[in-house]
Amino acid sequence: MAPKAADLRPEAEPQVSPESPRLKPEEQELEQKRTEQASLEAELADRELRSANLRAELGAFERQYLHFVGSRYAELDEKKAQIAERLAQEQPHNERAQQAACEARARANETQSAAGERSARAPRAFEARPELKRLYREVAKRIHPDLTADRDDRSKRQQLMAEANTAFERGDEQQLAQILTEYECSPEAVQGEGPGAELVRVIRRVSQMRSRLAEIEAETQALLRSDLFQLKTRVDDAQKNGRDIVKEMIAKVDVQIALAARRLDDFKQGGC
Repeated sequence: MAPKAADLRPEAEPQVSPESPRLKPEEQELEQKRTEQASLEAELADRELRSANLRAELGAFERQYLHFVGSRYAELDEKKAQIAERLAQEQPHNERAQQAACEARARANETQSAAGERSARAPRAFEARPELKRLYREVAKRIHPDLTADRDDRSKRQQLMAEANTAFERGDEQQLAQILTEYECSPEAVQGEGPGAELVRVIRRVSQMRSRLAEIEAETQALLRSDLFQLKTRVDDAQKNGRDIVKEMIAKVDVQIALAARRLDDFKQGGC
């Protein structure tokens, strides 16, 4: 049986896909370092956010404490200083009375300095909204000064991060967004070309980010060990159990202020 015409056609050669161009060693390392950099950028942004949030919460708590409690202690110490000074005036040759008056006045001045001027408006507690946290994380991920080796760019980033921290504590989402937009459009955001040079930059960024992560950890641990954090923790835990420690402290100091005021009145009326 004669073969069919279709059987006489040569077999089609298999299609061979072109090989993907092999990356140079420095390009391969650059890709690896970029992956590491991206991971560290995300971690650094999260750590910066947690650190900024902790600082803002403690700052707000300190302002509240000074407003409600610290100012009362300043008032109490001032009355105690006045009492000690009255006693010293009545006993000009009593060295202990003179020394006690000096110490009481110094303590009153120190307390007043720490408490500052009491404002008519009570400070608010700090609580960051999700959008505020997201914006701050983006700013830290893109603008943090430890992410660049260029001196001029670093200086610019430091200024912007300081502004970002202030905006975060104020809860100013619009300012954070504006900071991010302005930097993204700035000349400092333009990077050079070439895998070799870029690899060096990425390696330095990775090293800088690791150093910054270690600094944040040290700063955070210092805050967590501070007396202010311990006091805030006590207050927060007590509130969960229905107690208001700050209110209790206010009531206690108010009683002491009333007693000191009564004693001062006795001095004015000629009593002892």
